[in-house]
Amino acid sequence: MPIKLPAALPAYDVLSNEGVMVLDEDTASRQDIRPLRIALLNLMPKKIQTENQFARLIGATPLQIELSLLRMSEHQTKNTAAEHMEEFYRPFSEVKDEKFDGLIITGAPIEHLPFKDVTYWKELEEVFAWTQTNVHSTLGVCWGGMAMINHFHGVQKHMLDHKAFGCFRHHITDTASPYLRGFSDDCVIPVSRWTEMRQDEIDAAGALTTLITSDDAGPALVEDRAHRALYIFNHFEYDSGTLKQEYDRDVANGTPINVPMNYYPHDDPTEQPQNRWRSHAHLLYGNWINQIYQTTHFELNKIGT
Repeated sequence: MPIKLPAALPAYDVLSNEGVMVLDEDTASRQDIRPLRIALLNLMPKKIQTENQFARLIGATPLQIELSLLRMSEHQTKNTAAEHMEEFYRPFSEVKDEKFDGLIITGAPIEHLPFKDVTYWKELEEVFAWTQTNVHSTLGVCWGGMAMINHFHGVQKHMLDHKAFGCFRHHITDTASPYLRGFSDDCVIPVSRWTEMRQDEIDAAGALTTLITSDDAGPALVEDRAHRALYIFNHFEYDSGTLKQEYDRDVANGTPINVPMNYYPHDDPTEQPQNRWRSHAHLLYGNWINQIYQTTHFELNKIGT
């Protein structure tokens, strides 16, 4: 089954050209099934790039997905055309009474700020509370995951003395998890952050299960069953060239930055970077969607009850 997207959304053409099955809204309305309602709360500056990345992963499953794009109600983006935001995005304040099978909360380039200093923190806390009554399963990504685990469990993020940047090898710590079905014993995940979550503090919080971790980059994927949530602190969703774009940007701006480790062949930025995480990215998001499908209510109004 395909993912349902507005025909005018840039991701519609991008995914169609990549061979991902995409349905426009008119065609989807004629199919007599209930699609999974998945919302993307997009906190990243490059909205369209982020839309494409997540739509690519959740659209590769055999289930029909209805993707809704959400934004914070008062926060105005400076990097995406107002027309795009107006046409495709809904403020959180407009969906408070709706139910969703799944919600993805993205990262945001504000990790240097204390959580409570973020301008939209109060509304984001409303979102976190809303997930417990209106969303069946939530996936917090990078800063989004850090913010969510802090809200529910008080786990703090810590600044690093240098940026964790590159493709880090991780190992699986719970092979029985349905979210890791089909995973190898280890995998490579792109990392790009100035902060970390610490395993001892996650363990001390209780009721949290670390599913993937790294000797060099720390915990990566944590399950919070009590809140029907997953927190992933790294970037399975990244395109092949995302780390390169970040590296080239910092070099051009004169920002001190290391070559992303284990990314370019021979660590040479003049060579084409290699994608060694794509298959595991599709497994994780496919498993998440499948787990939602297996456990969500058919009647939307029963979600959260």
